[in-house]
Amino acid sequence: QVQIVESGGGLVQPGGSLRLSCAASGSIFSIDYMDWYRQAPGKQRELVAHITSGGNTNYANSVKGRFTISRDNAKNTVYLQMNSLKPEDTAVYYCNIKTMGPNYWGQGTQVTVSS
Repeated sequence: QVQIVESGGGLVQPGGSLRLSCAASGSIFSIDYMDWYRQAPGKQRELVAHITSGGNTNYANSVKGRFTISRDNAKNTVYLQMNSLKPEDTAVYYCNIKTMGPNYWGQGTQVTVSS
């Protein structure tokens, strides 16, 4: 059985920072790429950041230069460092872990940027 646990969301003022974590445990093997998505109220889920097994990264234009995705393969964990947060970054953030077999989704963590 595989468990995906996200943490690190919360309420932050504009300009602030948060760091999200997503840890996979259990019978999970051959992790390929790892992604962060977000979904704001009334909007479709969108890809925010992507990291390959080799560490190559891609970002949505809206977060380039502000967000950084990283991973610790020994811990089966992916991180999202979010700096210079804006109100429009408010959303539920989900991690997605792609293996050579199934995809796994985290439960989501709320990020709210407001003064």
